[in-house]
Amino acid sequence: MATGHVAGGEPAAAEEERDWSEMTPVCLAEAFSRLGLEDLWRGAMACCRAWRDAATSRPALFAALDLEPAFASVGADAAEWWTPAFQRRVDAMLRSASSLAAGELLEVRVRHCSDDALAFAAQRSPKLNILSIRSSPSVSDRSMLIVASSCHMLTELDISYCHEVSYKSLEMIGQNCRNLIVLKRNIFNWLDSSEHVGIVPDDYLRDCPQDGDREAIAISKFMQNLKHLVIRFSKLSVIGLNAISGGCKELEVLDLYGCANLTLRGIQQATSNMKNLKELEKPNFYIPRSSFHMGRYGHWQLYDERFQTNVFQI
Repeated sequence: MATGHVAGGEPAAAEEERDWSEMTPVCLAEAFSRLGLEDLWRGAMACCRAWRDAATSRPALFAALDLEPAFASVGADAAEWWTPAFQRRVDAMLRSASSLAAGELLEVRVRHCSDDALAFAAQRSPKLNILSIRSSPSVSDRSMLIVASSCHMLTELDISYCHEVSYKSLEMIGQNCRNLIVLKRNIFNWLDSSEHVGIVPDDYLRDCPQDGDREAIAISKFMQNLKHLVIRFSKLSVIGLNAISGGCKELEVLDLYGCANLTLRGIQQATSNMKNLKELEKPNFYIPRSSFHMGRYGHWQLYDERFQTNVFQI
């Protein structure tokens, strides 16, 4: 029977020692491609200069900057995220990722970035497919116009809770990014903002976009290939919804949750000709009667029809 010893009783051979510093850059880069974002940035690249050089030699490693899992792990907004200091941290990562990707950046999912950082990344990312910058109060039409002119391959865009982005950006994105099929443009719950008080700055909560119909008309005219549209708590009326139903014939998913200016009848009429629609989220939630001036709506039957309060009746 083999004993692992030679005739003289000496060990067969000492276990070979591996010197990781002697791994070729190609092998290191291949190993790094199996790491997650945090392990790559805070682990491998922070280890030593050789490992950092190996990582930066392969731009494909930086094709995606997805911070959403880190935000989602917290479970809710944090007041710290709405500070200039936090924005600078996000900006630094966005700038670094777009530089290291060397034109190969395909996906960006961040929050609380600035106009300048977004413009910097857009100008260096012609292949960008997915852009999610929700809850970025500093992002405005200025950087979105650069996105529109630089990132023609966009297929998905999330500009939820970005109050400084207007219908003008939607028009430019629609005109230049013809492959766009997913748009998310949610705003904060303006009917009951209690869950955000103390976290989101009060003036920002009060300054939510008011031109829902104008945005809807821009979407209907310039984003006619959309398949997935989410506009929760938008202030659009049946005028805007009719425009969307007439212009966006390819829609398969339409999320209108919280759109309190719509009636059930108006939704049914507007969506009746949307033959491809597979999923429709209606604004089914309870709105306290005290939130509205009752003289405007006349009587409780109309109120119940408008806001679907009968959903809660047994």
